[in-house]
Amino acid sequence: MSKEETQDENLVNEEQIIENEEIVADEAEAEAEAEAVENEFELLEAELIALKDKYARVHADFDNIKKRLEREKYTAVEYANEKFAKDMIPVLDALDGAMKSIEGDADKAELFDKLKEGIELTHKSFLTQLDKHGVTLVNHDEPFDPNIHNAIQAVDSEDVESGQIVQTFQTGYKYKSRPLREAMVIVAN
Repeated sequence: MSKEETQDENLVNEEQIIENEEIVADEAEAEAEAEAVENEFELLEAELIALKDKYARVHADFDNIKKRLEREKYTAVEYANEKFAKDMIPVLDALDGAMKSIEGDADKAELFDKLKEGIELTHKSFLTQLDKHGVTLVNHDEPFDPNIHNAIQAVDSEDVESGQIVQTFQTGYKYKSRPLREAMVIVAN
């Protein structure tokens, strides 16, 4: 072989070596990139698992809170009138006292006066407790209001103006601003 051919062969060999080195370097770089992608995938997979766990815990907490609120709501509705009922007990005690006072062997006039006084005090106590809970009497000195008054009759009257209440037939009651029972009234024409 000639020198030229040897040089050409060496040159070809060197080019193949360089090509092989480049291929090896490219493969190493590709492996490094694949490993980096795999590591990133593993990190993302771990983060996904952690987020799923966090979601499951938050969802469970939400369900527990929802159930607790349902129980509390049920209890609140079930015992909503407890305070009102407790406030009515003294009224019942006053009525019991009035009934016991009748049992004595006192003079009828004195007994009547005691009974009348007991009924008046019980009535006052009852109205006080109702007022404490937002239940009030419908005012009868106001002009007729169809939202809280029910006119059962209209009469001519010289004492009051037209549209004013002449007489109350049945007392009305309001709970805060809502009517519980309309007052039955007679209205002037």
